[in-house]
Amino acid sequence: MSGYVGNEAGKPQTKVMELKPEMRNINMIVRVISSDEPRTINTRSGQRTISEAIVGDETGRVKLTLWGKAAGTVKEGQVIEVRGAWTTTYRGDVQLNIGGANNVKVVTEHNIPEAEDIPENSPKAPEDYRPPRRGFRRGYGTRRQYWGR
Repeated sequence: MSGYVGNEAGKPQTKVMELKPEMRNINMIVRVISSDEPRTINTRSGQRTISEAIVGDETGRVKLTLWGKAAGTVKEGQVIEVRGAWTTTYRGDVQLNIGGANNVKVVTEHNIPEAEDIPENSPKAPEDYRPPRRGFRRGYGTRRQYWGR
């Protein structure tokens, strides 16, 4: 990851406390407050490599899960731009996700505060929020027919 001045595409940047469940194609500039080493997990799609980090900006903090080639690409103290991210929820907390190493870039010029100056608050899902159900949809024939294979 080479450093560059953030937001070169000119897209609007989302702030941490603006995150809501099921958002897509999110662009943000955040500071990495802490990061974990990559690990392998089992998913419905098989084994995947992930790493997790806590990132933040002047509005708050959020857990970031880096999937696949993005796993392990961020280090504590870095300021990064994430592009094409999406949100999920876990136990009422909104979480940020990113896949692909090209969607994470170190930013050299920014106005993101130091870790100790980032507020402790984090985005929450509305109390009545229920995530959409995923998986096989019954009543549409076999999986092969449903997926058009």
